[in-house]
Amino acid sequence: MDHVTRLQFIGRVTYYVGWITLLCGGLVHLNIATSLFLAMRMTQRNLFEISVMSFLICVASELRARESAGMAMSSGLRKAA
Repeated sequence: MDHVTRLQFIGRVTYYVGWITLLCGGLVHLNIATSLFLAMRMTQRNLFEISVMSFLICVASELRARESAGMAMSSGLRKAA
């Protein structure tokens, strides 16, 4: 697994983790699963913070993957020339 593929995989996983925690925070907000998350000591704010951090990691991973892919592409073009 090369560097770009690994970064894209991390971006994809953190993207889905972000959405899952955002949905869980919505459930807590609607008082649907409040007792479950309070038993795990996860408040609505904690779930929101986890989702924001996951989305930030996702964006950073995707940007680094695009940058690395661009560098690999330009070095490949230099080798071909």
